[in-house]
Amino acid sequence: MTTPTTVSTCTVETEQGTHIFEIFDYSKLKGMGNEEFVRSGTFSIGGYDWAIRFYPDGFKDSSTGYISVYLELMSKDTKARAGCDLSLTGNFMNRSNFEASPYLRDDHLTIHCITTVRKPPRVSAPELLKDIKAPASNIAEQLGHLLDAEEGVDVTFSVDGETFVAHKILLAARSPVFKAELFGAMKEAKEQLVTIQDMQPVVFKALLHFIYTDSLPHMDGREGNGNHKDMLQHLLVAADRYAVDRMKVVCESMLCKDLDAENVSDILALAYQHNCDRLKDKCLEFITSSSSVMDSVMATQGYKNLKATCPTVLADAFEKFMRSRSA
Repeated sequence: MTTPTTVSTCTVETEQGTHIFEIFDYSKLKGMGNEEFVRSGTFSIGGYDWAIRFYPDGFKDSSTGYISVYLELMSKDTKARAGCDLSLTGNFMNRSNFEASPYLRDDHLTIHCITTVRKPPRVSAPELLKDIKAPASNIAEQLGHLLDAEEGVDVTFSVDGETFVAHKILLAARSPVFKAELFGAMKEAKEQLVTIQDMQPVVFKALLHFIYTDSLPHMDGREGNGNHKDMLQHLLVAADRYAVDRMKVVCESMLCKDLDAENVSDILALAYQHNCDRLKDKCLEFITSSSSVMDSVMATQGYKNLKATCPTVLADAFEKFMRSRSA
């Protein structure tokens, strides 16, 4: 006989409220001494009573020269889990800084206290588990096998002497460029063999892998070296060429993590050429992050190439740097 499976759940609810404590004639409160405080009126949040303690001369000897603000639980013989967010910059503030700040106007200050109370956990009664877990999606794995097995393929690509086979309908579903080439009025739509110009076979193979599996292939443990970074740049160009937008963003994200003084100029030029606005901004942020970084970048051959071919790019970088310096 099968024993039935039951389930219970634990949930924690919170309640939040705000109390405003206005203090007039602040200067008359100074000199009360450590540990002396003024208490606000009692307010209720989450089923508990609370008050704000304001210490004009600090909470204890070690806080002399500071003001202190605390939240106090007023309900008796109970415990509560709560957090508070005070409008002043924490529980302690140097008094001389405070008295010169906008917090104190006409000898009057206002304390905003946002209190969040966590109520006791609530556990439900056990009930029969009515659940059949569905397996994780494996469509990417299945489509990858479809590509590898070459079943039902109906188009062949020639890339620099190497051939690759694929399924027209799947390419068209994933890439508007392939759709136009394979099902439109273009010459390729009438041919079973399509020649791909200006692309390395390994790059085209990786493009097909992403189209079928929505992921980049493993790159033989080359992460972190120059070959890996060069490959990512080629993949970004391929993704842009065939409008595989998610692959393009994945390449941007990975290139962004590998930015350094040696490669940032080349990657910035690539970002401009292929309309990668987020990658462009990250490159500019890296270049202008400090004077020392900018000096290191300017000493590279990549920077010299960028200066010769894309002066507008550098103008944007220097403008961003000057804005950050003057902020």
